[in-house]
Amino acid sequence: MKKYDALVIGGGPAGTTAAFYLLRSGISLAWAEKLSPGGQMLLTGWIENYPGFPKGVTGYELAETFVQHLKDFSYDHFQDEVLEMKLKPGANQVKIGEEWIEARTVIICSGARWKKLGVKGESELAGRGVSYCAVCDGHFFKDQVVACIGGGDTALEESLYLSRIVKKIYLIHRRDKFRGTKVYQERVFKNPKIEILWNTVVQEFVGGNELDSLRLKNVKTGEESILPVNGAFVFIGVAPQADFVPEAIKRDELGFIITDAEMRTNIPGVFAAGDIRSKLCRQVSTAVGDGATAAHSANLYLESFSG
Repeated sequence: MKKYDALVIGGGPAGTTAAFYLLRSGISLAWAEKLSPGGQMLLTGWIENYPGFPKGVTGYELAETFVQHLKDFSYDHFQDEVLEMKLKPGANQVKIGEEWIEARTVIICSGARWKKLGVKGESELAGRGVSYCAVCDGHFFKDQVVACIGGGDTALEESLYLSRIVKKIYLIHRRDKFRGTKVYQERVFKNPKIEILWNTVVQEFVGGNELDSLRLKNVKTGEESILPVNGAFVFIGVAPQADFVPEAIKRDELGFIITDAEMRTNIPGVFAAGDIRSKLCRQVSTAVGDGATAAHSANLYLESFSG
């Protein structure tokens, strides 16, 4: 079994930053990321609120820039899924794919995934008109009519992104006002391609081989209607990617890992950073800060070992 000073789980901005800071300290590192490094950045068309890029940058370009920081260091990259953890102070065992490794300290940066509405037809039509990623699938709906569902920053940002591709967008929100940042709200209100359907929920995704319409309900009047669309994008929040996290690690009611300000979990030597952590603000900039803090804390923990 290979042994390391540290294991970083996840390749998003938190994981990449943590790996970079740890490698600079000269320790032996394992980095587990089953997909391409970048995390949710790879699913974001345009990022304009990350310092250093006043004119904005594509998610893909920013992810590539992050990874460039690691190119001159030596580490073991495990491009497979983390399946299980056995916690033991100073000797945590982690199963990655079919291989077990051991690490004195672990930083969990596994991020979060898009939530689903959980209504009829959603699972059956996923990938056939129902999507959770505008950057991934927006080009399939060029000059067509789509719906976006949600009222937070992601729903507003992705609706604005899609408005450059599609013919028309119905932005469906269950409340009578958005939760998203004011600057995005103002842009949505001014965009002639976006029509907002307030106080409305999706009851069913309708279609045979492909999505052709949504069955809607107005939550105030109770009125139901059918909305013909070519595609639907669901942006209603995120859920933690924490299936492998042992029950001994404390989590909040939504399943996100609880840490202190130094990214320490309740288990000595185990840290969490980025979107997997229980917090209010999930942005690239906060993930980077989490990753740097977690790496610093992990280094302090490693200093407690002699030899």
